[in-house]
Amino acid sequence: MCPFIENQTSANPALLHSAEALQRTILATVPDAMIVIDEAGSILLFSEAAHRMFGYEDAEVVGQNVKILMPNPDRDRHDDYMHHYMETGEAHIIGIGRVTAGRRRDGSTFPIDLAIGEARGENGRLFTGFIRDLTEIRRAERRLNDLQAELSHISRVSAMGSLASALAHELNQPLTAIASYAEGARTLLGDEGTPPQADIDMVREALAEASAEALRAGQIVRRLREFISRGESERRVEPLRRLVTEAAALALTGTGQTGIGQPGINLAIRLDPSVDLVLCDRIQIQQVLLNLIRNAVEAMQRSPRQQLEIRSRPARGGSGSPRCVEVVVSDSGPGLAPEVTEVLFQPFNTSKEKGMGLGLSISRTIVEAHGGRIWAEPSDFGGTAFHFTLELAEDPQDG
Repeated sequence: MCPFIENQTSANPALLHSAEALQRTILATVPDAMIVIDEAGSILLFSEAAHRMFGYEDAEVVGQNVKILMPNPDRDRHDDYMHHYMETGEAHIIGIGRVTAGRRRDGSTFPIDLAIGEARGENGRLFTGFIRDLTEIRRAERRLNDLQAELSHISRVSAMGSLASALAHELNQPLTAIASYAEGARTLLGDEGTPPQADIDMVREALAEASAEALRAGQIVRRLREFISRGESERRVEPLRRLVTEAAALALTGTGQTGIGQPGINLAIRLDPSVDLVLCDRIQIQQVLLNLIRNAVEAMQRSPRQQLEIRSRPARGGSGSPRCVEVVVSDSGPGLAPEVTEVLFQPFNTSKEKGMGLGLSISRTIVEAHGGRIWAEPSDFGGTAFHFTLELAEDPQDG
C-alpha cells in the first residue's frame, strides 16, 4: 500500500482494510493512467490503466524510477527536475500540466497529456500523475488536418490554374510583340550584304521596342512574386523545446503507412537549454519539423536500425551575424544519393510514388524567410541529417 495511506489508517485495522480495498478499486477502475511516486522519483502505485498504456506489469515498475516511462531528454533530466523543485519550489509541470511524450516497455513513444498533483504526508511528499494517451485524439486531429490540407490543396491548384491562365494572358502580348519585332529586324537585315541606312535605323527601333517589351514581361513576373510573398508571417518569441515536443508528438501519431509511433523506432530529443527561445512563426516552423520528421521515418521503413534524433545547439555564425540555434533531425535510413542531394530542395523533385516533391522546397522557403538556412549532411547513424537555423530571441524576462 502507498505509505501515505498506510500512515493515515495504521491506527485502525478496519479502516486500513477498507483503505486497501478502496485503493485496489481506484487502481483498477480509474480511466486515465495513474502513477504515484515519492520524493526520490520511485514508483509507489501503478494503476491498471497505466499497465495497459505502458505495457509494464505492476511488479516490474514499483520501486523503479519513474523516468523509465519517459523518452529523452526528459529521462536524462528528470532527477534534476525533481531536485530543482525540492530546493526551490518552482513548478514547471506540477499543478500546471503539459503535453509531452511517454515511452512504452517496447521502447516506442507516444503523445500524452500529463497532469501532476502533490500531497504532503508524515514521510514526505508524494506526487500523483494522471496520464491520458493522446494517440487517438491526435490521430483524429491529423485526419481533420489532412482533410483541411486536401481542401487547401484543391483550392491552391484551382488558384494556380486561374493564376497561370491570367499570367499567360498578361505575358502573351509582350512575348508576341518581342517575337514580331525580332522577326521584323531579321527581315530588314536580310541575307545580302549591308542593308541601307534606313533599314538599319528601323532595326534599331525594332530592337529597342523588343527590349522594352521584355522589360514589361519581367515587371509582370516581378509583380506576381511580390503579390505571392506579400503576406508577413506572425513571429513571436517561442520556446524551441515546445515547438519540437509538440511537433514530435504530432508526428508520433502517424498511421501505419509511415511507421511513426510503431515499435522499433527509437526517438531521442536532445535540446540545448541555453538556446531555447527563438523568434519565429510557430505554425510554420512546426511544419518544417513535421516535414523533416516524417521524411526521416519514411526513410527508415526498411532499415533494421530505426534511430531518430532531434537535437539543437548554438549555430556557428560570422562576426556581426545574429545569434542563431541550429536544429538537426537525424535518421538511420539509407542516406541520400549524390544526384539526389544536388536537387534536394528543388520543387517537384521527389523519390516518393505519391509525393509532389514540395515538402523540402516549402521548408526551405519557410526557413529562409525566417533568415535561416537549411541543408542536409550524412548523419552519425548512417542516414541523413537535416540541419536548419533559426534566429534566437532575447528572454522577455531580461528585457
